[in-house]
Amino acid sequence: MTDFLAEPMTWTDDHCHLHYRDATPDRVAEAVAEARSAGVGRMITVGCDLADSKAAIAAAAVHEGVFATVGVHPHEAAGGIDGIESLLGDPTVVAVGECGLDYFYEHSPREAQREVFAAQIALAHAHDLALVIHTRDAWDDTFDVLAAEGAPSRTVFHCFSGGPAEARRCLDLGAMLSFSGIITFKTAQDLRDAAAVCPLDRVLVETDAPYLTPVPHRGTPNRPALVPLVGAGVAAVQGRPVDEIAAATWENASRTYRLPV
Repeated sequence: MTDFLAEPMTWTDDHCHLHYRDATPDRVAEAVAEARSAGVGRMITVGCDLADSKAAIAAAAVHEGVFATVGVHPHEAAGGIDGIESLLGDPTVVAVGECGLDYFYEHSPREAQREVFAAQIALAHAHDLALVIHTRDAWDDTFDVLAAEGAPSRTVFHCFSGGPAEARRCLDLGAMLSFSGIITFKTAQDLRDAAAVCPLDRVLVETDAPYLTPVPHRGTPNRPALVPLVGAGVAAVQGRPVDEIAAATWENASRTYRLPV
């Protein structure tokens, strides 16, 4: 295995889907190699149901610097979480999720979403793992479930898409805000305003690849190699050098997911 830590790596893509739709091993390897060439030394590939979580673990197992999460996305909540807990002991697994509430699409009933979200919060507590949250058009219920279950000490709002008010509520919980390529979109001023109020030690960056490709690559599939563009977007909003964002988000990811440095 290549000793990638000897190379100049500065970025962590804390949320991507390397194994998306049963990507072949060669495609995963190509994405990882491209990311490393772009200075992305670590990637977290995210599970969205039982089979997908197993695929995330399989991808992480063969690539140094790639880690996995295990969880049930709100779209899949109607199927429950059977089998999820049995995967949490794998050494590549660094978080529970992505889980949460999605009232925009409502592919699963809201009640099922809330129950499955609460159950995964409990798993994060029980296994002392980070929690990765997906929330869309469901802020109040998301905060209500977290209040009832208790937000884990290491909680991440993935692909944060709120404004300053939602950012402050997340920060008050002690959570991390993970910014995606949306921060580069012309229509996302409210999100940029939220990034502006986020303390440096609470910022993470992600691609959510293959989704949400940042400007100027809109119209092509996203990939972890583009996470430096997200970091540059955060840097511009906060008025900081890009290198400072790279170093801070590397340290923040190390702490949040307990990643090796």
